[in-house]
Amino acid sequence: MNDLLSSDIFKWVVMPIVIFIARILDVSLGTTRIIMVSKGKKAIAAFIGFFEVTIWLLVASKVIQSVDNIVYVIAYAGGFAAGSYIGIVLEDKLAIGKIAVRIITVKDPVEFIKSLRSMGYGVTNIQASGSTGQAHIIYSIMHRSKYKAFNEATNMFDSKAFISVEDVKYSKDGIFHPDQHKLRLENLFPIRKSK
Repeated sequence: MNDLLSSDIFKWVVMPIVIFIARILDVSLGTTRIIMVSKGKKAIAAFIGFFEVTIWLLVASKVIQSVDNIVYVIAYAGGFAAGSYIGIVLEDKLAIGKIAVRIITVKDPVEFIKSLRSMGYGVTNIQASGSTGQAHIIYSIMHRSKYKAFNEATNMFDSKAFISVEDVKYSKDGIFHPDQHKLRLENLFPIRKSK
């Protein structure tokens, strides 16, 4: 075993790969933790933070001990860059939190609003006056995972409608899509029940 750990293959190939992968995990977890903090998910953020720091300590200590090994430094920096990208992609896939969507259209939205409501979305319509005349502002708050279907319906209704989307930190009451649920650890890491 000592021969393997002191071999050139371990030093120049295996350890840099381990550092690179561990750094990807550490930074991806860090990105996810920061997103959880911004969404007010304190318990999940603390849980993720424990593993993030554990991985970081193990990897950083190895790189600091061997700072003269340029391959370790490159693996560490490359893992950071890849982890940042993967963390953002992961956040998009998790679709955590609620968003506020505003649609501004000049078309009559009565049937469109009925359609959205039948799909389970809570919708508010406000008559407005814009630079090109009369308009309607259609406003809805939804879980981020429901935006894709909402956006597709909007584009079918009016492909030229102005759409803006913002994160919502907090909302109280309201009408939300029926299959929206609170984020829990068991939803992120489902435990398969045996038969």
